Amino acid sequence: MSYLEVQAGKSIYYEHYEGDASPVVLVHGWGMSARIWDLTLPILLEAGHEVVAYDHRCCGRSDKDFSEATTKANADDLVKLIKATGVKKPVVVGWSFGAAIVAEAAGTLGDQIAGIVLVGPPTPRYTQTEGYPHGGTAEIMQQTIAALRDTRPEFLHGLTQGVCHTDPGASTLEWMWQMFMETSPRADDGLRDLGVIDHRELLTTITVPALICKGTHDAVVDPAIADVCADLLPNSRLIEFAESGHAPFLEERELFNSELLAFAKNPQA
Repeated sequence: MSYLEVQAGKSIYYEHYEGDASPVVLVHGWGMSARIWDLTLPILLEAGHEVVAYDHRCCGRSDKDFSEATTKANADDLVKLIKATGVKKPVVVGWSFGAAIVAEAAGTLGDQIAGIVLVGPPTPRYTQTEGYPHGGTAEIMQQTIAALRDTRPEFLHGLTQGVCHTDPGASTLEWMWQMFMETSPRADDGLRDLGVIDHRELLTTITVPALICKGTHDAVVDPAIADVCADLLPNSRLIEFAESGHAPFLEERELFNSELLAFAKNPQA
């Protein structure tokens, strides 16, 4: 086990797997942990890739008492982690809130990374605003935060049920709920921030190759947001997973792994 101190007295947990092929960095979704990639990680390692996976602030094995867990704070941690591990020109994969973190970090890293993969992205913007009819409303976000405060176990159990379009099985649902329940309430700052953050200008400046993965039946993030994301990124390709909800890497694993391996091997293709 490895830890990186990202601010005075506070650390995030990470795993760094050796490999001779191009490096891949895995960034999980809100409330999850690096363990959510355990059905993706073996495929990357079998293909020889160097892989870094980590737990966000307040999640998994990372410290739970960070005073800030916003998109930018988590993105700053990701930049520090990439530099600390010494991975060269990685492909950075972000799921859900992790996709917003990756976009924020990509704006800082520029051509220090080889490409990005955004899965079920809530970026450029998760909630509706003037001229942007996609996503939920500010009122729904406020209700979500209140439910996390007042009925956390029940709310997170319900959220677990809505991640996948196809039933992943009771064991997988229990697995995800356990990860949610390991998350500190301080992580809720990330959701508050996601309700207001706007990456529309930022995405136009990210020129590295981007692969956008959209689940047709996504009930967590409006699938239309993935379309906007792909349109704004100058060098992107959109893949739609017709049988998936919010987690195509769990629901259509064979297709997802194939596309990820091909992109990791040659993002410019």
